Amino acid sequence: SQRAAALGVLFALIMLLIIYSSGNGSEVFPYSRLRGRARRPPDLRKWGVKSGYLPVCGNKTLTARCHQCVIVTSSSHLLGTRLGTAIDGAECTIRMNDAPTTGYEADVGNKTSFRVVAHSSLYRVLRRPQEFVNKTPETIFIFWGPPAKMQKSLLKIIQRVSASFPNMTAYVVSPGRMKQFDELFRGETGKDREKSRSWLSTGWFTMVIAVELCDAVHVYGMVPPNYCGRRPPPRRLPYHYYEPKGPDECTTYIHNERSRKGNHHRFITEKRVFSSWAGLYNITFSHPTWP
Repeated sequence: SQRAAALGVLFALIMLLIIYSSGNGSEVFPYSRLRGRARRPPDLRKWGVKSGYLPVCGNKTLTARCHQCVIVTSSSHLLGTRLGTAIDGAECTIRMNDAPTTGYEADVGNKTSFRVVAHSSLYRVLRRPQEFVNKTPETIFIFWGPPAKMQKSLLKIIQRVSASFPNMTAYVVSPGRMKQFDELFRGETGKDREKSRSWLSTGWFTMVIAVELCDAVHVYGMVPPNYCGRRPPPRRLPYHYYEPKGPDECTTYIHNERSRKGNHHRFITEKRVFSSWAGLYNITFSHPTWP
């Protein structure tokens, strides 16, 4: 009976180890394996921007089109690069959320053709109009968020701010387009976003919007999908260039990729998808350069 009890304890320990390792591994999103490439993704350039992005005020439609765009990420990899002049020389420049340019112009430039803003960053952007609205009045804002949340309260806030700044041009992602973003994620990864407890990142929305609006896209500061798994590990860098005391970049990516409790961004998985799109949509990456 003692032997049976010992075997029972051993079995329980083995099961706990299996549960622990699976809970801390990356099997939720094994980013080395995405849905096979036998199936081509839908042509994002044919989605039709007019129906996907609704004006906050009036009846304008988003008709912008650029031959060459740059996406300026919020990554600390941009610090010290002196890329500001090259970024400002691009035909169209796309930034995300509340990434500022004041004080960082030498590395990230100042020109902002589009700013893609998540519902969770909306307040941080709109409460600093001198930085995000007045400084670059040519900027077109594209706000995204869960349709219920956007329609209930956030849209009214954006409308109120827009009324205070007549030159501000703003759109929100339509409910139908939000559903398309989810369907695209499921089609590319084989994972249902809600069932896998995932949030799409602003980077996901920004990349798709860039492909819709631009013939060629160059991304500055985004690390490749295998970057955080390299040996020896990469040096520690803040997740955002404007938050030097913020969390480490790779720690943030790995935690979000592996976690099963709560909803998380799947940054590494999204980067695998972007890598698969590079040839299809003329996307290039630098600082760091992707293989």
